[in-house]
Amino acid sequence: MKMKIVILAGGSGTRLWPLSRKRFPKQAQPLIGNKTLLQLTYARIKKGFKPVDIFISTGRQYVKGIKKQLPGLKHSQLIVEPVARETAAAIGLATVTLARQDPQTIIAIVNSDHFIKDEKKYLQAIKAAGRSVEQYPGYLTLLGINPTYPETGYGYIKLGREKAGLGQEKIFNVDAFKEKPDLATARKYLKSWAYLWNPAYFVFRADTMLALYKKHLSAQYKILTAIQNNPGKLKTEFFKIKPISIDYGIMEKAAKLLCLPAAFDWTDIGHWRTVQELLSLKKSDNVVKGKYVAVDSSGNLVYSYSNKLIATLGIKNLIIIETRDALLVCPKSRAQEVKKIVQQLEEGKLSRYL
Repeated sequence: MKMKIVILAGGSGTRLWPLSRKRFPKQAQPLIGNKTLLQLTYARIKKGFKPVDIFISTGRQYVKGIKKQLPGLKHSQLIVEPVARETAAAIGLATVTLARQDPQTIIAIVNSDHFIKDEKKYLQAIKAAGRSVEQYPGYLTLLGINPTYPETGYGYIKLGREKAGLGQEKIFNVDAFKEKPDLATARKYLKSWAYLWNPAYFVFRADTMLALYKKHLSAQYKILTAIQNNPGKLKTEFFKIKPISIDYGIMEKAAKLLCLPAAFDWTDIGHWRTVQELLSLKKSDNVVKGKYVAVDSSGNLVYSYSNKLIATLGIKNLIIIETRDALLVCPKSRAQEVKKIVQQLEEGKLSRYL
């Protein structure tokens, strides 16, 4: 089975400000160790797939940085959006680009901002989803993650009937998508076998996906096929696309969806609290990057990227992120709200900090 891997690397990561900026977003930053999230993702995928079959979907403003991070990557392996138009446009552009050589090529969409512990199971799951598409070419196959706690910040996939066995794997029909639930609902989902976290990993045949664009996003489909037939139209036509996510535009409308429950550990690095929780052995641990002195302080994430000493006295469960030109201090429990600061910076014409 031959499969193309497309790594989405165009997000802005506003909840990881002040490190994540418009020109250097979260996937281009060393959040976990010394390598960037994109470098970690690319190295992980290379363990299971040939480098020639790996592509990066990104915005034109990130190309220079990506080439610096991944010096072995050829320019032809970059699928570059001239302007951001949400995930449906990004995946659509990747699909028509790869469909030029083979309309029946199998494509796997993965994300550049996820942390995976068990890389072997991760790669096995992607390949199993590819075999599912081979067996059922008219279906899209999604990966679902067995939840380990009642997370309210993730979307969920509700499984329907079992479709078939696939070696040691089982694949199920998708019954429904559930948006981020409240805590009581998330606890119910955790107790049921039928609800899985939705990490947004999609595997499909190019022609099958394009048929869904034609049916559900017809205006976008016309633009994408025009670009497919004449790549020179990318700069003029892509701007005309109305932004919409792949979830709302395609996934929630598609009738033929399968899900493969995956067993690998998965963390979406969506905000600073996830970084602290991922790197700490217990909740009371301080997670530190840079120079730090702590007195009676615990459960904090303290990152200094400017080599400035940070000292704390008598504080708990805070996020402190210090860069050359900005300082963020907030309770760990409100990490999801950091994007509100970015909104205020935009409204206050403080673009130099974005």
